[in-house]
Amino acid sequence: MRRFDEMYARLPEKGEAGEVRQHYEAYARWLAAQDPRVMQSRREEAEVIFRNVGITFAVYGEKDEDGSGTERLIPFDLIPRIIPAHEWKSMEAGLVQRVTALNRFIHDIYHEQEILKAGVIPREQIEGNAQFRPEMVGVDVPNRIYSHISGIDIVRAPDAQGHGEYYVLEDNLRVPSGVSYMLEDRKMMMRLFPDLFSQHRVAPVAHYPDLLLETLRASSPATTAEPTVVVLTPGMYNSAYFEHAFLAQQMGVELVEGKDLFVDDGYVYMRTTHGPQRVDVIYRRIDDDFLDPLVFRPDSSLGVPGLLSAYHGGRVTLANAVGTGVADDKSIYPYVPDMIRFYLSEEPILNNVPTYQCRKKEDLDYTLAHLEKLVVKEVHGAGGYGMLVGPASTKAEIEDFRQRVLARPEGYIAQPTLALSACPTYVEAGIAPRHIDLRPFVLSGKTVSMVPGGLTRVALKEGSLVVNSSQGGGTKDTWVLEK
Repeated sequence: MRRFDEMYARLPEKGEAGEVRQHYEAYARWLAAQDPRVMQSRREEAEVIFRNVGITFAVYGEKDEDGSGTERLIPFDLIPRIIPAHEWKSMEAGLVQRVTALNRFIHDIYHEQEILKAGVIPREQIEGNAQFRPEMVGVDVPNRIYSHISGIDIVRAPDAQGHGEYYVLEDNLRVPSGVSYMLEDRKMMMRLFPDLFSQHRVAPVAHYPDLLLETLRASSPATTAEPTVVVLTPGMYNSAYFEHAFLAQQMGVELVEGKDLFVDDGYVYMRTTHGPQRVDVIYRRIDDDFLDPLVFRPDSSLGVPGLLSAYHGGRVTLANAVGTGVADDKSIYPYVPDMIRFYLSEEPILNNVPTYQCRKKEDLDYTLAHLEKLVVKEVHGAGGYGMLVGPASTKAEIEDFRQRVLARPEGYIAQPTLALSACPTYVEAGIAPRHIDLRPFVLSGKTVSMVPGGLTRVALKEGSLVVNSSQGGGTKDTWVLEK
């Protein structure tokens, strides 16, 4: 299997330096000159700082037998992932194109349904989708934007000639997380290695909270010129609570829970020490099901009774909108290139990973015959759970998964096992290549914008392709060079 390394065109061998890619040359010279003991002390320093700041994540796995999760630091690697300017320019154009088409699609699904009438996507794929919300049919939202914050997962894999090609692995349009780690990773690198940033023209990311606030304010209902924005969190026991608090603080807005809000006369208010204050935009970090106990789950204590009626009345904006999940379901992912052609009359700039839909008999037959070679995913799965990585699985695990797929084929998709690109990473034995992906954060308001780069996640286990923080993955700073 061909491999692609972000830093090396030819990997170093014993006694040889390897062939460094042009955009990494200055960094490679700097790294070679560093004392390993100094770098180890910097790694330890980073861990102490992150621990003090409280950047943790809940990890679920074999060591967590009671199912409650264990809080731990997300490992941070000192070696950055570097992207040259021309690559980022192309990726950025592809991301704008993709997110624009996805927002057009969600609006269409809840209004004219032209894409269904044209037979591009089977109607049952939408109306039978657990994330389709009939409550949103005919509801108009400001600027026709449903996914204000989109986290698009991108991987790179070698083509037949060994050149690295970018692919979109999945679209996260409901409550994508991880942007706080992107910001904190950059702060950490600038604190530990300020000299590196005088040697490299790295595009800044620190203005993301300003861009986010601008996006949210631009999505406010037309009922006020000075909208009040809040971040709605499920509370401190949520695995991403640090991020919720961090973003609220960085934007200078209130962090609220459901019990802090109430609906009166069709408007949403926040309880404050000075009395009720009207809320115009809610950046919600809780799932649809828990937003309003009068409409969705009646047992939810996380949401706000009556919130949907205020939302339907156009008196409050929810970001992301209710019902966006219909577009990031893995069963819909194979159709995104068709959406781009349908709505924008353009060819996709970023390719999908080839995908087999197990709901189709021929795709199911192929999947079942090649389970040991494929990655099989639940269409509603997240966090790297509910999936089979064929080449890394035992015969017993493959057979168990075969029965699951046979029992509910419509609930699964399959993809070839890509040789994800690798980047040098600090491990216990020194520096070794580890697989990575990238999650840029795309903001859609009156325009579509993003900060250069995103969150690079790294699979710390040798050979592992699972980069999710919830399964022990780490992160790297992502540098987009300005020239």
